[in-house]
Amino acid sequence: MDLRHTDVVKSVGTTDGITTVTGQIGAERSTRARIARLILENGPVSAASLSTRLGLTPAAVRRHLDGLLAGGMIEIRNARRPASRGRGRPAKLFAITDAGRSAFEHAYDDLATGALRFLAEVAGPEAVAEFARRQVSDLERRYRPVMAAAEPGGKVQALAAALSADGYAASATRAPAGSPAPGGTSAVAGGEQLCQHHCPVAHVAAEFPQLCEAETEAFGRLLGTPVQRLATIAHGDGICTTHVTAPSLVHTRATAARGIDHSITTTEAGGISA
Repeated sequence: MDLRHTDVVKSVGTTDGITTVTGQIGAERSTRARIARLILENGPVSAASLSTRLGLTPAAVRRHLDGLLAGGMIEIRNARRPASRGRGRPAKLFAITDAGRSAFEHAYDDLATGALRFLAEVAGPEAVAEFARRQVSDLERRYRPVMAAAEPGGKVQALAAALSADGYAASATRAPAGSPAPGGTSAVAGGEQLCQHHCPVAHVAAEFPQLCEAETEAFGRLLGTPVQRLATIAHGDGICTTHVTAPSLVHTRATAARGIDHSITTTEAGGISA
């Protein structure tokens, strides 16, 4: 549910006036969006407070709150009751969730984009790339112990779990047969796909792909195998998809290309950005 959508359905009717479609659907969305924004800006807040601010009946406010709760946009928190009031059921307060917060356009996206534009104008594109690498270096540093502790065959899953803990809603799956892999070949002999269903910097990365490129390079280093971005949310795709080449496949290709003994073959791993 996109809380920014507040279009009101226009009234239309037949010539005899029997059938009329009003703007009730649009008005419902608009009111719900106003309630969500009040909770975002002033929450945790009670239903009674929302009713007073909006001039709506408590029943009407509760109906909208129920809809927001069902959609995962808000959550209930119990207010602490002062000791002087004695025992009793604590008052319910409503607070925005991470999902609800992400439904709103963040002003800092514009600020970040403006700052990177200024950096590019003053110091050039390479300065933006260096900034992106430094930003992702913290993520890489925090993830290294997780990756070191993961089983050889579970590194992609471990990386997905770490990304999900940071809000990226990531998952790992086997790459479909014939999926493109680094070097222009197909992943018929193995490989996995790392999918990120949420990107907190998608709006900024749409203009500055260096952010995606730095992240992809970090994935390659963490996984110790070549990776390639197949799709990104910043470019309008539904999810960010990264192909991870199976280490055994890299080893086989390198050996065949060099024609040397398997025991002394080494392959440098890193990120390959689309």
